[in-house]
Amino acid sequence: MDLSGKYYKAFIDRQEAIRKQYSPKLTEKQHSKGKLTAQERISLLFDNGSFEEIDAFVTPADQPVEFGRVERAYGDGVIVGHGKVNGRLVFSYAQDFTIMGGSLGIVHAKKIAKIQEMALKMGAPIIALIDSGGARIQEGVASLSGYAGIFHNIIHSSGIIPQISVIMGPAAGGAVYSPALTDFVFMVNHTSYMFVTGPNVVKEVLNEDVSFDGLGGAEVHARKSGVAQMIYDDEENTILALKKFLSYLPSNNVENPPVVADDGSVPDVNEKLRDIVPDDPNKAYDVRDVINQLVDRNSF
Repeated sequence: MDLSGKYYKAFIDRQEAIRKQYSPKLTEKQHSKGKLTAQERISLLFDNGSFEEIDAFVTPADQPVEFGRVERAYGDGVIVGHGKVNGRLVFSYAQDFTIMGGSLGIVHAKKIAKIQEMALKMGAPIIALIDSGGARIQEGVASLSGYAGIFHNIIHSSGIIPQISVIMGPAAGGAVYSPALTDFVFMVNHTSYMFVTGPNVVKEVLNEDVSFDGLGGAEVHARKSGVAQMIYDDEENTILALKKFLSYLPSNNVENPPVVADDGSVPDVNEKLRDIVPDDPNKAYDVRDVINQLVDRNSF
């Protein structure tokens, strides 16, 4: 048999297996929770046809001990790759909650670490689309060592490239540490949560009843803990806001921010500023009125 034909058939078979593992039933389950799938998030973030996936055919590591079941799913629960966002190079990884709850095993972690290193090498932003139950306990300490590599790369890239985390589901256990280390955190109200341990453990240890929103919802982290900088009501608007936010940032620490043509929306001399700030220093005023007179219309 021609070897090229054999390998081509194996490639086609793998592609078909990947297509089948993303069943309509799993997609509907995500949608019923008000969430998009990992593939839909990637499609919404990147310019049409520009995303190039990496390591799509890898499978989870074999387990030396029998402790639970590991699905033999292609991709190991995370999509990684690069593409263009509004014409600019961006790297990203999107955890797939439909595959073992988006849990992080050693292969999953190596894929994330690989794309982090590529982003740093190319001097381009990296976007983390988080939807994970945390470390995969079936893989034991190996999954925890995977988190250590991810944390190391975040610290190594800090101040060099923009690192943005978008929480689009649970970020539990180990999955909550890495977003908090990145530069900016976006959250989706009522469908995303960040906590080291869940409400059931809080109930068991402290005998206190607390909801997912009350323990680690978007409002808690945006208004109390300060971990999250921006919150939105649904995933579509979150990703659209993320794309707009990226347009304000340089790709790395040696590049200037993007320059756009003056649309004339901000006058060179704004008479309204004379009236907003009162002459009396003891009188209060809303500084947001000043900001909105200075920045491009509807951009703040």
